[in-house]
Amino acid sequence: MWGLWLLGVLVLGLGTLVGEPCAWAAHPEWGRRGMVVSSAGPAVQSGREILAAGGNAIDAAVAVAFSAAVADPFSSGVGGGGFILIHLGTTGEAFAVDAREVAPAAAHADMYLDAEGKVDPEASRLGGRAVAVPGLVRGLYEAHERYGRLPWARALEPALRLCREGVPVGVHHQRMLRLAKPYLERFPETARIQLLEGEVPPLGWKLVQPEFARTLEAVARRGPEVLQSGWIADAIVKVVREQGGALTLEDLASYRTRWRAPVRGHYRGLELLSMPPPSSGGVHLIQMLNILEPFDLASRGMNSSETIHLVAEAMKLAFADRAFYLGDPDFFRVPSGWLTSKAYGLELAERLRPRPFWRRPPWRWGRARVLRVERPEVLPPDDAGTTHISVLDDEGNAVALTQTINTLFGSGITVPGTGIVLNNEMDDFAAAPEVPNAFGLVGFEANAIAPGKRPLSSMTPTIVLRDGQPWLVAGSPMGPFIITTVLQTLLNVIDFGMNIQEAVSAPRFHHQWRPNRLYLEPEHPRDVVRRLEARGHPVHVSEFRFGAAAAILRDPETGILWGGADPRRDIRASGL
Repeated sequence: MWGLWLLGVLVLGLGTLVGEPCAWAAHPEWGRRGMVVSSAGPAVQSGREILAAGGNAIDAAVAVAFSAAVADPFSSGVGGGGFILIHLGTTGEAFAVDAREVAPAAAHADMYLDAEGKVDPEASRLGGRAVAVPGLVRGLYEAHERYGRLPWARALEPALRLCREGVPVGVHHQRMLRLAKPYLERFPETARIQLLEGEVPPLGWKLVQPEFARTLEAVARRGPEVLQSGWIADAIVKVVREQGGALTLEDLASYRTRWRAPVRGHYRGLELLSMPPPSSGGVHLIQMLNILEPFDLASRGMNSSETIHLVAEAMKLAFADRAFYLGDPDFFRVPSGWLTSKAYGLELAERLRPRPFWRRPPWRWGRARVLRVERPEVLPPDDAGTTHISVLDDEGNAVALTQTINTLFGSGITVPGTGIVLNNEMDDFAAAPEVPNAFGLVGFEANAIAPGKRPLSSMTPTIVLRDGQPWLVAGSPMGPFIITTVLQTLLNVIDFGMNIQEAVSAPRFHHQWRPNRLYLEPEHPRDVVRRLEARGHPVHVSEFRFGAAAAILRDPETGILWGGADPRRDIRASGL
């Protein structure tokens, strides 16, 4: 059933997701006192409200995070996890808050193998066995407790208002419900709240969530403790176990965040801060930039076949390393320093330089078409279960926050009486060596399932510093496309001189090593496609588009903050 649903999502749903013409805006939103950009568009005004009330970037990010859980319940929420990257303007310090979900104590490496030793993919994607211990609320609370300015309850007021007054269903929201409807029949509580008498509601219909308001009221009073003990925790455990999972009250009560040092790198004189493992995004973003730095991309031209070839080859090298070396650093010794080193980047860059014909392997001598494989009918699925938030204030405080329940409506489970949609983050583990997850990603020992372990993630919240000050804040949803979306956003600004709106709107491409396919958005010219095929790339021109970048660029001379809202999704930017 999972395979049929996924095929429907890919062939029908994703085409409609972004298949309609987009207004590729070239003029970014701007502000002086602050800027908020998020892929959960209806939640953006919550952040602006908090900034206007005297809050800082941390307050605003918390407000948007909770409002996103209300406005886009299919893509993020308190039943999931996230990564929070913070730069403090007063001290220049930077912190990475790891609020990633963890595997329950009863989890084990073979938990998704059947009697014949084969992986049951549906078990890690739908229902109780797919649910990992959520951590988002504790991560938001701890970040706010240390660095927020306004009271915690004030930051939740906009989300509570959205719950009570309702969120009008927009085009993107309606599309997500249309995709989810075929399998929501298995999850009556989710269908009851999200659908209108069992059907996808019309545009403008207001989603009112009184049960979720009750949950947020409790969170506003007591913080994350209400999800780790008490009536809400009891309800979470009860429904997960009814759905075949093994989550316990002890799992919820024992959850702890990890405060980690950001992974750092340099590219063309700029300093990059990004999320360390268990995110693969930060390590491989810096790794790819190190590979590309020796090359003059600007002279090759933005999205020329030569530029795409170089960048795609860098993507392949990074994603191959992801499969072998990346996982939870509390369980596996991740060689982040080596992977992000300039020396290793230069070593990999040498592989991309043309060789004399007498040094080329024999398979390179023939025509490139012998390397082509049959074109796939579909791409890896769109990550409708993730949200990104970028915030920058006039004091130099910056927050890049990516939060997730993994895929569309996560496990499908909504906890009765609470409005909480639970994640299916267990699918981000490697259920078995070389067996792909929902996004086609493979893994090995580093990302094997273990009790209390955090699954590997592609989320890539990133802050770029110029002369020690935040210059660019960026991130995106969409599974493995997150990493390549953030990479191309940075390249478009740094190497090709685009403004931030142009940078997030430009056509994209993607390669993730396995499957061996180079995906291109449909705006790429046909002659570029032909040249890439001639270089040996198995090219697939997509019918839909990749990623949904939410980015902010600060003008160092004027201090103006420019917000880039990707037109591929319902992303909004609001300046103050």
